[in-house]
Amino acid sequence: MTATDADVICELEKLRFDTLVERNLRTFTDLAHPDLAYTHSSGTLETLDSFVAKCWSAYYVYHRIDHLIEHVTVVGDTAVVIGEMRVDMTADGIRRELANRSLGVWARADGAWRLLAHQATAKR
Repeated sequence: MTATDADVICELEKLRFDTLVERNLRTFTDLAHPDLAYTHSSGTLETLDSFVAKCWSAYYVYHRIDHLIEHVTVVGDTAVVIGEMRVDMTADGIRRELANRSLGVWARADGAWRLLAHQATAKR
């Protein structure tokens, strides 16, 4: 049985959130596209370099991320993931519990899927 692109994306989504909780930032960087746009629920926009630097410095510490994928749409070499996230994290020294809607965009480049964009929106 061959995995579909949607199956592969689901596995990559799990891996990317696991890498953040485990602080395995080298693997996270390998999963990300160099032009990553990482938008937090606060509206803060990060590049790959700025986001990873803040994770390395413990500005962002992810204690737990529960991510529920609701739908994956693959069109050509682009995949869009719609879901929900519950996040237990510390940001700038302040512990936070977040409930967000999430959007992930993956692009296939040189035969490999890379995270191109992340958007979190606070649930109200």
